[in-house]
Amino acid sequence: MKIRLGYVAIALKLDKVTSSSTITYKYYSKLTSEQKLNKLKQVTLSNINDLEKILMYNIKNNIHFYRLTSALIPLATHPDVVDWDYRKYFNLDFEHIGKIIKNNNMRVDVHADQFNVINSINPQVVKNTQRNLLFLATLLEDMNIENGKIIIHVGSSQGGKEKALNRFITNFKQFPRAITEKIIIENDDKIFDIIDVLELCEKIKTPMVLDVHHYNCNNRGEDLYKYIKDIFNTWNGDYLIPKIHFSSPKESQYDRRHADYIYAKDFINFINNTKDILNNDFDIMLESKKKEIALFKLIEDVKSTKKEWNYIDKTTFEI
Repeated sequence: MKIRLGYVAIALKLDKVTSSSTITYKYYSKLTSEQKLNKLKQVTLSNINDLEKILMYNIKNNIHFYRLTSALIPLATHPDVVDWDYRKYFNLDFEHIGKIIKNNNMRVDVHADQFNVINSINPQVVKNTQRNLLFLATLLEDMNIENGKIIIHVGSSQGGKEKALNRFITNFKQFPRAITEKIIIENDDKIFDIIDVLELCEKIKTPMVLDVHHYNCNNRGEDLYKYIKDIFNTWNGDYLIPKIHFSSPKESQYDRRHADYIYAKDFINFINNTKDILNNDFDIMLESKKKEIALFKLIEDVKSTKKEWNYIDKTTFEI
């Protein structure tokens, strides 16, 4: 069983490098027409250049799994920014980024922002969500990343879970295939637990992302390891191996906030329990405040305890 570790968006070891620089609409609206386009181009180019720096840093450090920012293109989906044809200006840049990712066999995905709610009772929110998800799907396509995924939560619980889940199914089926073929759904830390999301994913034939920390914060007392095989089976037929999210609570056991680092003891316990049930490779996205620094520290901590595991490179091990 081979496991690769990844991190989210920002490489902290790269000083003043970010692919998420943005422009507020308030600032944008005060510029002249020429200034507006120039500013959008300037910030976008800076983001793309910094993304390349991050990807090259990942390659140098054997990081094979990475979450792209959803804020790469400023104001890309703002309804009042109508003449911003970023695809025309940056199509070659997107292709270049995509080649780096593909040529180095890197897995990337992107997490939709929390204001994207597929099952909202507000039709305008659903419409906005479709627009935003199509932007992310198109961005992955422009980079020629055929296996890129978009992570999203179930969303609204208005009307109760059953109605909310049915509303998700109805709306999801009306979304274009360009979006639905890339969607993967994650259990959350407050409302929709692993049982809810597993049943949903089985119904709409969509992969499920297990978030272990969310499970710890939000469950019905069920044993995670009795469900984990079924969760991984939602990936059957997909071109990617399963992925999960792993983080540690900042303070108390059920603190929903993410800690700076990963508690190695909890991580090792999870891996040991999982290997007794599964016999397939999977990837783990670490959601820690210290980003890739936490990833490297976790590997060091695990190595000091589990010397018998096979450490393939800086971020990959096999048991």
